[in-house]
Amino acid sequence: RSSDLGDKMLICNKLSEAKQLLGDKGTAVALGTFDGVHIGHQSIIQRAMNLAKAHKLVSVVYTFSNHPLEQIAPDKVPMQIGDNISKADILKAMGVQMLVNVAFNEKLCRQSPEAFIDELCHSLNPHYLVTGPNFSFGAKAKGNPRMLLRMGEEYGFQAEVGQAVQLDGRMVSSTRIRSLIEAGDLEKTNEYLGRYFSFGGRVIHGDHRGRKLGFPTANLAIGSHRAMLPNGAYAVLILLNGKRYNGIANIGDNPTFEGCNRRLEVNILDFSQNIYDAAITVQFVAKLREQKKFSGVDALVKQLRADEITARKLLADKVK
Repeated sequence: RSSDLGDKMLICNKLSEAKQLLGDKGTAVALGTFDGVHIGHQSIIQRAMNLAKAHKLVSVVYTFSNHPLEQIAPDKVPMQIGDNISKADILKAMGVQMLVNVAFNEKLCRQSPEAFIDELCHSLNPHYLVTGPNFSFGAKAKGNPRMLLRMGEEYGFQAEVGQAVQLDGRMVSSTRIRSLIEAGDLEKTNEYLGRYFSFGGRVIHGDHRGRKLGFPTANLAIGSHRAMLPNGAYAVLILLNGKRYNGIANIGDNPTFEGCNRRLEVNILDFSQNIYDAAITVQFVAKLREQKKFSGVDALVKQLRADEITARKLLADKVK
C-alpha cells in the first residue's frame, strides 16, 4: 500500500470526513459520475491509482451518490446502471483506497466551477486530478476538462483528461450500456462493463414462499429508475460481507403466483443464514431461461432444480 490508511477502502459521504481521515496526505483523484463503472470509467480510475502508487499518494474516487440530473433536470434522469452498494464493491475490488461518494445537492448545483475545485483541493489535497473527456462541473456545467487543465496550474495539481475507450469501433458509454441491458444482451453488457453487470441492495422481506419450496430467496426491490435486465432466471454470484457465493437469481413478478411486484429474488446455493437488511451485490454471469408461468408448485420446483444444476455447471466453468 502506498499509504498507511490500511487495507480497507474508506467510504466518505462528505468532503469534510475525507479531509479528517486524510490529514496532510496527498492524493491522486479520479473525478466523475461513473454510473456503472464501465471500462471507460475504469481506465480513468486505474490511471489515478497508478499515479497514486508511483508518487506514494492515496488513491481517491470522488463521485456522487445520486445522478446530478436529479437536481439539474429531474425529467431527464437516465435509468441508473449502478447503485451505491455495488459501486463500492467494484471500486474496492479494483483496489481504490478511498471513495468519496457525496450527494449531489442544490449547493453543488449552484456552486461555481472555481468554488467546486477550491473545496475539492482544500479537502482532498490532490497532486493529480484525472477525469474523462465529457466531465463537466460547477453551475450550468460551465467547468470542463480544458478549464481543469488551466486551473491545475493555479491550484497546484496536475490535471489529466483520459481518452474515451472504444470497443468494436464504438465508444463505450453509459447510454450504449443502458440499451444493451434493456435488450437483454448480457454478454455484450458484461464486455462493455469489463466485469459482470451487478445489482446491489438491502435484502427485504418477500412472501417466504421460497423457503417452503426448499429454495429460500433473498429479495431485492428494483427501483423505477434502475436499468435492469429482462425478466428470467440467471446464474449469478453474490457478494456478502466480503465473501462470494454462487446462486440463481430470478427477475420478475412470479407469474405462477398472483399479485407479486417485479423484484429480484436470489437463491444463494449452499447457504442458510438469515440476511434480512444485509447489503448484497448480485453479479449476473449468464441467463438460464425466460420467465415462465408454471402449472403448479411441483412443476416450478422441478424447474428450479434443473436451474440449479445448470447454474452450478456454468459458474464452475466461468469462475475459476
